Amino acid sequence: MVQSAAATVDEYLAELPEERRAVVAAVRDLVLQHLPAGYRETMGFGMICYGIPLSEYPDTYNKQPLCYAALAAQKRHYALYLMNVYGDGEDERRLREAFAARGLKLDMGKSCLRFKRLDDLALDAVGATIASTPPATFIARYEASRRK
Repeated sequence: MVQSAAATVDEYLAELPEERRAVVAAVRDLVLQHLPAGYRETMGFGMICYGIPLSEYPDTYNKQPLCYAALAAQKRHYALYLMNVYGDGEDERRLREAFAARGLKLDMGKSCLRFKRLDDLALDAVGATIASTPPATFIARYEASRRK
């Protein structure tokens, strides 16, 4: 599944085959456990999204909630988008070091952490990364990036 038309997270999960649903649900639980207050879980762009609602921060370039993280079951892998890692080299460095310290290969683009199994993730490091940026800090980084 590359992109879903599901309107809710429950619908999205119900669309997935049982094995893939279990992986997505486990990562979703991890995200929700570590997500700082102020972010909300929604569906967006065919994925489970975690962001700042427009009612709290309406000044986004695309008129969509400011996306902090997203989770998707892609055709050949799973994807966890970590926008705070994209926006902060220190967050990225810590995540890379944590994966290396555990002997795990980090398959990541600018923000997209790709994995094929739950065991491919350094779960504690991913949780710490998600927990590391409160909404006010994320908004400040976003605004600074838009001024360039």
